[in-house]
Amino acid sequence: MSRQVLEPSTSHPITTEPTAGHVVVRTPAGVVLADTTNALAMHEADYPVVQYVPLADVDTSLLEPTDTATYCPFKGDASYSRLAAEPERGDVMWTYPRPHPAMTAIADHVAFYPDQVQVSVVSS
Repeated sequence: MSRQVLEPSTSHPITTEPTAGHVVVRTPAGVVLADTTNALAMHEADYPVVQYVPLADVDTSLLEPTDTATYCPFKGDASYSRLAAEPERGDVMWTYPRPHPAMTAIADHVAFYPDQVQVSVVSS
């Protein structure tokens, strides 16, 4: 059975644009997990804006994959990671390794749960 694939629309808009500023993601202990001036701000329907950080700007040595997997009909299959030093914290990051065609801008990008890590945007 194939999964439903949906396109952003006026009833469920999704847009991405370069973040106007510098994004820094820190672990609860204050360790820099990601640091970039190349983040993308995703505006989806009435959800809070999500910062998608290029994977190349993430210290992946601080993360380990989890078994969590979800599916979004707009974006595709997501995989998740947790902090290697704090596995009890659970998932802190997600990514869409092969996003649907309408969402290719977020390929090779990751997003973080702001209730698990500190995501700061400093305006330039």
